[in-house]
Amino acid sequence: MRREHIEKSAAEIAAQVRSGRVSAAEIVEETLAHVDLVDGALGSYLTVLADAARAAAVRVDERVRGGEQLPLAGVPLAVKDNMCLDGTRTTCGSKILERWIAPYTATAVARMLDAGAIAIGKANCDEFAMGSSCENSALGVTRNPYDPARVPGGSSGGSAAAVAAYEAAVGLGSDTGGSIREPGAFCNLVAFKPTYGRVSRYGLIAFASSLDQIGPLTRTVEDAALAYDAMAGYDPMDATSIDRPVEATASALREDLRGLRVGIVREFDTKALGPDLDRIYRQAYGDLERLGAEVVEVSLPTAEYGVATYYLIAPAECSSNLARFDGVRYGLRVEGNDVRAMYDKTRAAGFGPEVKRRILIGTYALSSGYYDAYYVRAQKARTLIARDFAVAFEQCDLIACPAASCPAFQFGAKSDPYSMYLMDYYTIPMSLAGLPALSVPCGWTTPADGNLPMPIGLQLCTPLFGERLLLGAAHAYERATNHAGARQPVLDGVRA
Repeated sequence: MRREHIEKSAAEIAAQVRSGRVSAAEIVEETLAHVDLVDGALGSYLTVLADAARAAAVRVDERVRGGEQLPLAGVPLAVKDNMCLDGTRTTCGSKILERWIAPYTATAVARMLDAGAIAIGKANCDEFAMGSSCENSALGVTRNPYDPARVPGGSSGGSAAAVAAYEAAVGLGSDTGGSIREPGAFCNLVAFKPTYGRVSRYGLIAFASSLDQIGPLTRTVEDAALAYDAMAGYDPMDATSIDRPVEATASALREDLRGLRVGIVREFDTKALGPDLDRIYRQAYGDLERLGAEVVEVSLPTAEYGVATYYLIAPAECSSNLARFDGVRYGLRVEGNDVRAMYDKTRAAGFGPEVKRRILIGTYALSSGYYDAYYVRAQKARTLIARDFAVAFEQCDLIACPAASCPAFQFGAKSDPYSMYLMDYYTIPMSLAGLPALSVPCGWTTPADGNLPMPIGLQLCTPLFGERLLLGAAHAYERATNHAGARQPVLDGVRA
C-alpha cells in the first residue's frame, strides 16, 4: 500500500498542499484507502466520514487556490467521538448515544477545520471518556498499532491509534486525568493537554467539567504546536474559557534547553517502576541536562493523594453531567410502565459498567451527609496539590516525570478498577492543578509478557499558560533524541 504522503508530518503535508505539489483531495484519497486497509483490524474509528472528507478537500483546495495560507491545509484529522461535529454520529463510545447525530460543531473542531484540517472520522474512546485503555467503549475495540495484542491507552485511544497508524496526521483528544497523555505514551506520540480553559470545551460532551480539556495527539512537537495555535483562544460560548491573549508556539520552538531549570519530583521515584523503566527515565533526565538545562530536585508532597482526590471530584461531576441522559431529550429511550421505569431501563441499558460505577461513586460523594466528608475535602486537597506545584515552580521552569507507570498492557491485564485507576498516577496531579502538560516519546522497553518493544513517554509540565515554554522544551528534547523515529508501527500484517 502506497503511503507517499500520509506518513509525513502535518506541517509537511500542509506545506505541500499550500505549494500546490499535492492537493488536499489526493491526501484524503490516500488516507481513506489506508483506513480501508487497516482500520478493520485496528478499530481506530467508530465512523469514517469518507464523503464529507472528500467534499471538505475540494473546499480546501479552492481556498488554497484563492490565496489562503492555511496552516493545516489538507491535514487528515481524527476527532474523538465525544466532540460534536455537525451532521455526524457522535456517540461518546456509549450505547446511550449510539445513534445520536450532532446538530452543531465543537469550537475546537471548527477552528481546526477553519485552519484547513479535514475530518476523516470520529475516533473510538472509553465510554464518556472514562477509562485508561479504550477497553470501556461499548461500540468497539481499538488496538495498539505497535502491538495489536495491547491496548492503545485511554480514553483517547482511537485518536492515538489513528495518528500512530497513519490514519490521520493529527488526532483531537480530551484529557480529564491523563486521557491524552497516557495514550500518547502508549502509541509513540506527542500528546498535549493545554492549560485548563485555554481551548474551548464548547461542543465537548462533558465528563468532569472542571477537569476536561481538549488537546492534540501528533507525531511531532511541531504538529502539536500548529494544532494548539489553531485551537487556542477565548470562546464566549464556553463559560470556562479564559479571555487572555494566546502566545504563538509553532514559531518559538527551541533547539536546546540552555537557561532552563528542570525539576525532578522527589516523590516520583522511578525505581519503583522496575529497572528498565528506571533506566529509561534516568537517561531522559540526563538528556535534558545535556541539552543545557539545570536539573534540580523539587517536591510535590500531596501528589500521592491525587488519585484519591480525582476519584471523588471527577465521579461527582460525572454524576451531575450524565443526569441529562435520561431517555427524554435525546439518545436511547427504553420504554417503561411509567416515567421512573423508563429512566431506570434507559440508563441501565445505555450505560456500561464503568460509567455506572463512577455515577454511583459520584452520587454517594454528593449525597446529604457525605458531601462535606468527601467532595468538599477532595476540593481542599486539590487546592493543596495546586499550591505544591506553585512552590515547586519557584525552583524550576518546568517539571519532568513519567507519563505512565508502564508501557501498553495486554487486553484484560488490568481488569480490576483499582489497578486501572492507578494508571493515571503521574498525570492526575497536573489535571487537578489545571496545568499544561504533555508526553513526548523517550524510549522503548519490551514487556515481560511480550516480544515487541513498546514506547514509553516522558511527561513535561509548566506553570499555567506556559505552553510556549512547554512545547519549545519538548521540541528540543525530541530533536536531540528522536526516540519516536526508532520504530514503525506493525501495519504490514494488519488487514481489515
